[in-house]
Amino acid sequence: MPRRSPTTETVPPTKAAQTSDPKPARRGRRESVTLMGESRQPLYKEVKFAITRMLSSGDIQAGEAIPTEKELCAMFGTSIGTIRRAIDELVAEHVLIRQQGRGTFLAPYSPERMLNFFFHIVSHDGHREIPIVQTLSFEAATADAPTAEALGLRVGDPIYRVFNIMLMGGEPAVLDEIRIPESLFPGLTEAEFVARDTTIYDLYQSRFGINVIRTLDRLRAIPADARTAKRLNIALGTPLLEIIRVAVTFEDRPVEWRRTLLNTENFEYRNLLKSDGP
Repeated sequence: MPRRSPTTETVPPTKAAQTSDPKPARRGRRESVTLMGESRQPLYKEVKFAITRMLSSGDIQAGEAIPTEKELCAMFGTSIGTIRRAIDELVAEHVLIRQQGRGTFLAPYSPERMLNFFFHIVSHDGHREIPIVQTLSFEAATADAPTAEALGLRVGDPIYRVFNIMLMGGEPAVLDEIRIPESLFPGLTEAEFVARDTTIYDLYQSRFGINVIRTLDRLRAIPADARTAKRLNIALGTPLLEIIRVAVTFEDRPVEWRRTLLNTENFEYRNLLKSDGP
């Protein structure tokens, strides 16, 4: 793997202002949508799926309003209660955000949203912060068998492979390897990746229209090898938490494979799970 000079970037918290100043909806011609009607799942689930299909088309950009509830009723031929229940689930999943008196919007990836919903690394005392990211290398590669299986590719398909190190409180906390399909991120360059002034997921969304809506994380403990120990400034054999993540967009399409190695001497993985039930 070619070595690069480390490049440091800090994600500014001011990017979160996007959520407080959403864009108006695009008011074009709204076509009616025919629901299956024969599915065994509740009708609101069909409506939810249809809305996600609409969002995945790219016609609505981050921070833009989706059609109003009345417009969605007309599009799907359903009651406003059905529409609201479908939207409620998408809001609970952080795909959409509601603003009282203004409407419902496709949620942008502010640093705060990333920190609250997709980044689960904290210090042992529970302190959370936006990490400083250093890009160690960026290269074009091809998918091996495990990568192809995880991302729905064929072995040998072109991918981008990125190595980052994340600093928290001035200390190395995380060593990250990211693999993404070239077909979903055509033309992405190292210069563009490093020069971004926002989170990686926001780059996916704003530049390529790829919305990460959920992730699957698999965790296990492993010992630090020599290279990882040196980069994280820890002793050889120190226990690490390995996190294998597959990030998906609408219709559960995988868009990113990521291997995170967490320095457990000073940091931990903490994920608060919330239930809508009793």
